[in-house]
Amino acid sequence: MPVVRSSAGTTHEIHGTRFVSYANPRTGSKELCAWRGEIPAGTKAPAHTVSREEVFHLLAGELLITLDGRTERVTAGDTVIINAGATFAVENPTDRTATSWVTTSVGLTAEMADGTRIAPPWAN
Repeated sequence: MPVVRSSAGTTHEIHGTRFVSYANPRTGSKELCAWRGEIPAGTKAPAHTVSREEVFHLLAGELLITLDGRTERVTAGDTVIINAGATFAVENPTDRTATSWVTTSVGLTAEMADGTRIAPPWAN
């Protein structure tokens, strides 16, 4: 039984946000990836288009989520479904860090507005 201890999460930082990866092929997951996101106060992450569906659950805090041009305020306990091909952006307009839990399938890539495609290490 693969158990990934909280202390074994792999930390990555990009666009001012910390991603702590727990489930991915390196930890024994064959189909899914999951990570905790820590979005500091004042962070405005750039919009990106995702190649796979993501389930984004806000554990703590409050965020502005823009999905295909429509912005919604989400609070702790809310879940956002981000379909493959959707353009997604996150902003934390508050004065405290927000924490999320995200799950997607292995192989996620994200395309930035300038056409740059990234394969986040926490999702592959």
